[in-house]
Amino acid sequence: MGVLRSTQSLEAEVEEMRAMILRGSEGFGGGEWKMRSRAVKREMDGDGGAEHGTMVCVTGGISFVGFAVVNRLLALGYTVRLALETQEDLDKLRDMEMFGELGRDGVWTVMANVMDLDSLCQAFDGCVGVFHTSAFVDPGGISGYSKHMADLEAKAAERVIEACVRTQTVRKCVLTSSLLACVWRQNYPRDRRLPTIVDENCWSDESLCRDKKLWFALGKTMAEKAAWRAARGRDLKLVTICPALVTGPGFRRRNSTASIAYLKGAHEMFSEGLLATVTVDKVAEAHVSVYEAMSSTAGGRYICYDHVIQRVEEAAELARQLGIPNRISREASEDHPTWFELHNRKLSRLMSLRRRCTYDMYSIAYD
Repeated sequence: MGVLRSTQSLEAEVEEMRAMILRGSEGFGGGEWKMRSRAVKREMDGDGGAEHGTMVCVTGGISFVGFAVVNRLLALGYTVRLALETQEDLDKLRDMEMFGELGRDGVWTVMANVMDLDSLCQAFDGCVGVFHTSAFVDPGGISGYSKHMADLEAKAAERVIEACVRTQTVRKCVLTSSLLACVWRQNYPRDRRLPTIVDENCWSDESLCRDKKLWFALGKTMAEKAAWRAARGRDLKLVTICPALVTGPGFRRRNSTASIAYLKGAHEMFSEGLLATVTVDKVAEAHVSVYEAMSSTAGGRYICYDHVIQRVEEAAELARQLGIPNRISREASEDHPTWFELHNRKLSRLMSLRRRCTYDMYSIAYD
C-alpha cells in the first residue's frame, strides 16, 4: 500500500534503490546474460515464445522484498511488469530514471489495485507467472499492522489467485508469506530431551494469534491459507515462500514498519529459538529459484531464513538497528532450554541444486 513520505525521505529511498540495482547488475556480463536468458526460456513451460515466455508480473514491486525480486528477475533476463497501486509508486520509479512505462530496461508498469479483480486480470494478461509480494502496512499504527489489515490481506491474496486463474496466460504464482505463518502454535509437544521441529509443514494457530493480538502473523497466515484454498483444484500452480524477518542494506528505512509489525511477540520467539532473519537478496533468490523449478519438482511451502538469533547480544543489536531498544531480548538468559528448532532443508536442497546446475551450465558453455 502507498505511504506518504517526506521529500527528503523519498529521495534517500530512491538513491538506495538505485544502488541496489547497480550492485545486482555486477557479475552479469553480456555472454552470461544471453546464456542465462536462453536457459530461462527453455525452462518456461508452454508456448510463450520470445514475447510472453519470460514476462512475469510482480505486485508490490516497490516494497523492500518486491524490489529485490524485480532486480533478481531483471538480472536473469526476464521481462517484468510492475503492478503499482499508487501514483507515488509510479513517481518513485520515474525519479530513478531507470524504469518507465515503455518497457525500458525490461520493466513495464501498470496500475492495479490488489482488491480489484478486473484490474489484476488486466495487469496479469500476457504474463506466464505472477509474484505476489505486496503487503499491507499502516505507518500510523503503533505496530504497523491491525486486525482489519489482516482481513484485507486475506481478501487480496484470494483475489490475486482468482485473477491468475482467470488470466489464460498465467500458469504459475509465487506468493510471499512469512515465517510467522508457521511458528505461533499453542499445542506443540514440549519434550526437554529433543526440540520440536518447525518447518514448512507447520501452521500458526489463528486463534492464538488473535488472543495475543499478533495481527501481522494472523494476516500472513490467513492470506496464505486463502491463497491455497483459492488455488485448490484450479489450473494454476502455486508455491509460497515464508521468509523470516527480512534484513539487508537500508532495511531500517525501507522496511521498518513491516519489521516492527513482525517483531510483535519477538521476546517469546527469541526465548523459544524461533526468531530468525534473512537477507533480502536471499529472499529474492529463493523466489526466483522456486519459480524456475515449478515446471518440474517445486511445490508447496518453503521456509526461508539465514540465521537464528540465539544470543542476547544479537537480539540487542537487531533492536538497535531498528531503533526499538529492549523490545526483543529483555532479561532473557542464554542458558534457557530451547523448545524448538527451525528447519529450511526443503528450500536449501532446491537452491543448492539450482546453483549446481547453473554452475555446470556455465562450465559447459565456457569450456
